[in-house]
Amino acid sequence: MALLRLERINKRFGGLQALASVDMTVEEGEIRGLIGPNGSGKTTLFNVVTGVFLPDGGSVHFNDTDVTRVPTHKLIQLGIARTFQEVEVFPDLTVLENAMVGAHSASKTGVWDAVWGARRYAQEEGRIRSQAQANLQFVALSESEEELARNLPYGRLRMLEIARALSSQPALLLLDEPSAGMNRSESLDLMRLIARIRERGTTVLLIEHNMKMVMDVCDRITVLNHGERIAEGKPQEIQANEQVIEAYLGHRRGRRTK
Repeated sequence: MALLRLERINKRFGGLQALASVDMTVEEGEIRGLIGPNGSGKTTLFNVVTGVFLPDGGSVHFNDTDVTRVPTHKLIQLGIARTFQEVEVFPDLTVLENAMVGAHSASKTGVWDAVWGARRYAQEEGRIRSQAQANLQFVALSESEEELARNLPYGRLRMLEIARALSSQPALLLLDEPSAGMNRSESLDLMRLIARIRERGTTVLLIEHNMKMVMDVCDRITVLNHGERIAEGKPQEIQANEQVIEAYLGHRRGRRTK
């Protein structure tokens, strides 16, 4: 079943056509890669899916519901979470507090519950804390939960971002270049983590420039170039696709461009 369906997505910034009639479906339970040269429209597509940008044309469907104009905070409550190209954490909060932010984003209690100290709010806070701690354990950050986030090395900050996103209990997790800045060992740990995220029942949509990671963990891959979808298929099909090779290398096999 298609968990996410994009139909003819268009997005323009002034004279730049960032996305041009992009169609894509992400099946429930798969790990889908989204790749392409720099400037091909990958992060713009993520921003459309997560409500950061409204498309100029086309529609976004999640769980067979049109969510094209649903705001970001509502999409989180519906089950869509993401990480970003640049690490975005609260440096002066603890690791645990950062992870709890993700769960608060999907919380059903409101400001009046907090003001009046309602039992429902207290119960919700306990649940949120436990959920955040479980996700820190899942990404191997339990021992650092009382540490300030700014004291973590870069690779562990990436893991904290993932833990925070998982704390909203998403059905769909969008990872935007999660291995950026990681060393080889950290990247291998991340590959194993992504596989375990899928085993937990979360569908993953992954932007990544680490081609080994993409080819090893993804079930299917969609390729963008100049805002257009140029290829889609299994990893071995993408590796052999001449359009993809030309997009990345600037030439087809055996024929260099001048």
